[in-house]
Amino acid sequence: MLIAGEVHTGLLRGPDPVTSDQARHLVDLVVGEPVLVSERPIAYVRSPEIPVGVDCGLGAAGPARQVRGVGTALQRAAITGGHVVQGSAYASIVRGAGGARQPWSHYLTRPGVIETLGRTRWDETAAALAAPERPGAALDLGAMAGRAADRVQRAVAARGAVRLRSPRTRLRWVARVEEEAEPGATRVGFSVGGGDLRVLRLTVPGVAAAELAAVCEDVAMHDWLLSALLEIIGKSAIGTIPRQQALERLLPAIDYLLHLWMPGARGDELTADVWEVLERRPGFSRQWDTLVHRIRDQLSVGAVAALAAAGNR
Repeated sequence: MLIAGEVHTGLLRGPDPVTSDQARHLVDLVVGEPVLVSERPIAYVRSPEIPVGVDCGLGAAGPARQVRGVGTALQRAAITGGHVVQGSAYASIVRGAGGARQPWSHYLTRPGVIETLGRTRWDETAAALAAPERPGAALDLGAMAGRAADRVQRAVAARGAVRLRSPRTRLRWVARVEEEAEPGATRVGFSVGGGDLRVLRLTVPGVAAAELAAVCEDVAMHDWLLSALLEIIGKSAIGTIPRQQALERLLPAIDYLLHLWMPGARGDELTADVWEVLERRPGFSRQWDTLVHRIRDQLSVGAVAALAAAGNR
């Protein structure tokens, strides 16, 4: 059995973070269904899940055969800190019984489950789902995630000039589920591909797909934060332009990003296991702390220079 998904993460449109009530309204994507709202340890809202029917190839690489998947994926959107928007889609992929396609009523009773038709080799299917390039007609969870994020962005009212811009990132993830594995036997592999794509490969003990999707959304958000901060510091041209100009370019990061860094804050034991590996390698927080210290060093030097200039007047 596999669980696969993709998360698109970006900055919510507008010059400033939205309030909790505004964020709740933006992700209220299904009439009559409750929005998940959390204020601690950080403001977070998440939409109800929307089933999306699929009947397509899974992109497996067998030259003489194709694995077909029929069922539903789940799509949802979230806003963290009033400023970071995520679109996410995921599904459990299981071997279909009998080898024949069932009527839609069968699949609709199992939201978030895609059943395979054809001889399924899990390693091959996992590799195909994590591949950077996929056949056009294959299962595209990334498109579903992108549509969820776009739907939230379109609902944001125009509110003036934007102080911070950062491109969207995509986290594609595939987990091999080993039901009989011991708790804590989680294996994690993270890689940054070309451009905006990241790939997370996991082997996990039995776990609910929604919980695993939440873990991957947490990883995706912190990867985006790290990428955004790297870009801001790069554009600040520290050491190249006058310090005051560099500090002005760093201010949006101080105002909008630094307080959002809380990896694993809403998680459980699985989240802790995944982050333990990611903190060891590639070391998300180690790199984040280095960047934050660099910003604060610039602020300190700038403050000392300003005081010295004031004392000489």
